[in-house]
Amino acid sequence: MNRHDGWKNARPMPARLPGLILGLVVFGFGIALMARAGLGLGPWEAFHQGLEFRTGIPMGTISILLGVPILALWWPLGERPGIGTLINVLLIGTATNIGNNVLPTQTQPILQGIQMLAGVVVIGLGSGLYLAADLGPGPRDGLMVGIHDRFGWSIRRSRTAVEISVLVIGWGLGGSIGLGTIVFAFGIGPVVQVMLGIFDREGRVARRRDVRVLDGSPGTVGE
Repeated sequence: MNRHDGWKNARPMPARLPGLILGLVVFGFGIALMARAGLGLGPWEAFHQGLEFRTGIPMGTISILLGVPILALWWPLGERPGIGTLINVLLIGTATNIGNNVLPTQTQPILQGIQMLAGVVVIGLGSGLYLAADLGPGPRDGLMVGIHDRFGWSIRRSRTAVEISVLVIGWGLGGSIGLGTIVFAFGIGPVVQVMLGIFDREGRVARRRDVRVLDGSPGTVGE
């Protein structure tokens, strides 16, 4: 099948916006679920949380603020944002802040584990909705793809290099790293793959992108 075939049957952008918006909001609440579980976060979220601890700025707001310089790094790498990229910068961080304000902080190990697992599933759900809309990658995913395209690194190498770096920095800043970090690293890819099977049944997004963001370490799929 020609790589442009997916575009022939693509829904118009207005029809895809609701899925994009819902996916980004769900994604942000998934991050908050993991944060309130207290068992560890994905690399970028641990970095954002570490900066929150150091600055007092909510981690969702940190995510929004960092989205701007990250997007600036796209240009020399040859990447260009879509409307979904710009909405991503605002919505995920906002939803994370709201979730952190309304969701309970768990202290019992069983409840922590349940809420952490729920967070991974909810992030995967949001990612499936967001990616199926196919309106532009998240700023952090675009950075990794840009490194892949510019320097010829594999997606796995690009993603691993970036995410290990931010994870180490986040740990140094006091971000939450633990069991949830491990579960996220190994679990989010399969969950997103299942969700894409539901929300992108014709496989248009997967074929056109070759699931570039998902091969290798899955990391923060929608950001």
